[in-house]
Amino acid sequence: MIVFDLLCRDGGETFEAWFRSSADYEEQLLQGLVQCPLCGSAAVDKAPMAPRVPRKSTQSSSLAKLAELQSAMLEKSRWVGDDFAATARKMHNGELEHETVHGRATVEQAKSLVEDGVPVAPLPLPVVPPTQVN
Repeated sequence: MIVFDLLCRDGGETFEAWFRSSADYEEQLLQGLVQCPLCGSAAVDKAPMAPRVPRKSTQSSSLAKLAELQSAMLEKSRWVGDDFAATARKMHNGELEHETVHGRATVEQAKSLVEDGVPVAPLPLPVVPPTQVN
């Protein structure tokens, strides 16, 4: 998919439209299928666009901040590994004392926990099990 900013030559409006490819845009334009959503005119051209590329330093800085935040969240959390779903369910059902834990769960296990009202949330970054840390 590709998104273009388009300009209506009749009304001067700029609007956004999505296409499968540049060739798809050209084909639809020739058929009169690309129209201004405000005035209905088919007199439409691509508007000048600047590429939306994030700056690398900002991206790595944001990732570092996210990693720092996650690390702080996990400081007082216990790794339960592949037993996460069973442990969370047992705590929710009162079979185990409540504590903050983290581990691994399959998509199916996570969906089941959420459906049953067990409070869980995915971590934004992958976690390295304590047994694999140097």
